[in-house]
Amino acid sequence: MSQDGFHVGVVGATGAVGREMVKTLEERDFPIASLRLLASPRSAGEEMTFRGESITVEVAQPDSFEGMQIALFSAGGGTSKELAPEAWARGCLVIDNSSAWRMDPDCPLVVPEVNPDALEMYERKGIIGNPNCSTIQMVVPLRPLHDRFGINRIVVSTYQAASGAGQKAMTELSEQTVSTLNMEPVEPKNFPHQLAFNLLPHIDVFMEDGYTKEEHKMINETRKILDLPDLEVFPTCVRVPIFSCHAESVMIETDEPITVEEVRALLTDFPGVEVQDDPASALYPMPLNASDTDPVFVGRIRQLPGDTHRVSMWIVADNLRKGAALNAVQIAELMIAEYL
Repeated sequence: MSQDGFHVGVVGATGAVGREMVKTLEERDFPIASLRLLASPRSAGEEMTFRGESITVEVAQPDSFEGMQIALFSAGGGTSKELAPEAWARGCLVIDNSSAWRMDPDCPLVVPEVNPDALEMYERKGIIGNPNCSTIQMVVPLRPLHDRFGINRIVVSTYQAASGAGQKAMTELSEQTVSTLNMEPVEPKNFPHQLAFNLLPHIDVFMEDGYTKEEHKMINETRKILDLPDLEVFPTCVRVPIFSCHAESVMIETDEPITVEEVRALLTDFPGVEVQDDPASALYPMPLNASDTDPVFVGRIRQLPGDTHRVSMWIVADNLRKGAALNAVQIAELMIAEYL
């Protein structure tokens, strides 16, 4: 480390999450001595601004990581599989936003508010997994509830924005919306069907058991992060026609009796969570209000009369921030504070 900070890189810097990573590093005044922005050859040469200075995007390749200490990856699983080991071989810690390393037993999968101790194993491969966006925002409020009451079952339905599928998906939603309003034909490109004015219970590919790959991510990642390998998780992941922020309807079943009042109290005091739960005043989390913010918002906390072991809630967060870029930067901050 130099006296001014760390030598940092962002891989996939020109994508939606990569741009958010660069923005988050600047907003949080991350200690940076130098910043390299890396991407595919088609994006090389593009200019991006960081702290008032223009930085030229370079092609990501193994020797890009010479002298680099921390690399934030947001470039797809194939690129990560190829380049993340090359980065660590050169002494550069990798925090990877793809699914490539998340379930590797030698790579920690971390949400800083939830399982920071998992970072202790980072030196096994030098790669830290950044969880799936929908998983991150769910496990943050579930952490204190599990610690107090013990969670044995989760039933979750997600309402995921187009931005979860990248910049091309957001552009397509915009174009589809205009075409539909003008009574023009719509031809899907990045989605299996028209998304505008529609809902698609289909995110990623379907597996043999009828669940999608996105749903399997929620099952497996939640179990790993909470260290509950037998936890029952029943997800349904749905793409909705909004540009930003994911929402989730979550029901948990607990080992110990639980009340709505206890849930509100625990979540109000938990870092990273903001409770918005006053239905009488029409106060509850909404994507429109959560966009470009950092907290995980929780509301609509409720249970059936006489049901002492199940609680439902509504969870909303910005999928590009806490669901991706912010969580990765928070991991880097924690690594600096505790390990590097």
